[in-house]
Amino acid sequence: MAEVTLRDVALASGCSIATVSRVLAGTRPVGAETARTVRAAAERLGYRPNQVARALRSRSTGTVGLVLPQITNPFFPSLVRELEHALHAEGRAVLLADCDDDPVTEAARIHALLGRQVDALLLIPVDERRSREAVAGAAARVPLVLLDRGCGPGVADSVAVDNAAGMALVLEHLAATGRRRPCFVGAAGTASAAVERRAAYEAGAAALDPTAPERIELGDFSVEWGRAAVDRLWPSRPDALICANDLIAAGALQRLRQLGAKVPGEVAVTGFDDIPLAGLADPALTTVRQPVGELAAEAARLLRRGPAGADPGPRRTVRLAPELVVRASSASSASSASSVSVGVPGAPGPSGAPDGPCAEASRAGG
Repeated sequence: MAEVTLRDVALASGCSIATVSRVLAGTRPVGAETARTVRAAAERLGYRPNQVARALRSRSTGTVGLVLPQITNPFFPSLVRELEHALHAEGRAVLLADCDDDPVTEAARIHALLGRQVDALLLIPVDERRSREAVAGAAARVPLVLLDRGCGPGVADSVAVDNAAGMALVLEHLAATGRRRPCFVGAAGTASAAVERRAAYEAGAAALDPTAPERIELGDFSVEWGRAAVDRLWPSRPDALICANDLIAAGALQRLRQLGAKVPGEVAVTGFDDIPLAGLADPALTTVRQPVGELAAEAARLLRRGPAGADPGPRRTVRLAPELVVRASSASSASSASSVSVGVPGAPGPSGAPDGPCAEASRAGG
């Protein structure tokens, strides 16, 4: 079948090509009756806009590039889903690129997306330092928002969960359930989520035990590291393992079960992110829930700040309030656990999140 054109719709509706173009593109107001007539003709003929031609006319492709560290991390697909929904509602399509946790590959993916003339970029950087040059260069060309991780002050707008607040919720919960010998199991490197969660543990754990801030084991954001960390830690018998993400916590739970340790009777285990696996673990995992839908909505809002090439003004950092989801893995020995959500008192939600000093966000899922 021949492609249906604007001229065909104009002939079928009895309107000029210019009027049909205004109705279908929504660029200028047109009378309600005329608009209904044009749309009915377009629907009857099966008209579909030529996106390539539209891009050439408007110098806008209607696409946003999204670069992820590693799509296999269960936290990221849920975030991608919410981002796609938020951007689709604005008439934008998403081009996805996975860089397999490699900053060199990441820079190549960014360059390739810019070569495809994306209108904007969303990025979860691999590493705060090693990603900075490529991110800063891209931010000078198109609107760019960092999600979940950052690349240092002033590089780009960013939106992330408040990692320090999330860790504070975990420590308060463990203190309330009588835990006094915690250990932090996190990830090495300079990814900002890893750094922020570790720093928050060091700052708050002394309230449980003066020596607790020294009890830290670092590896990576993986199930394998969670299992290995238990082998290193269990001889000292901590009564709580505070894990930097849910994958680490899942590995820890698996290895503790193999060793015959009672969770939560002998040791509590907590995670961070609330991926689907958390509720399916045995026992179900207490964790910090990230507001994934709000992260996506804020990222879309920040992308709308201005067109490419315009002065964006001061860079903005938005921090969103987390929730603590209490499940069986951290119940006190004297009580049965239930699944409840605990918010951060007084913390701003996404619609009122203040633009604070530029503090990096990081991959909340590892």
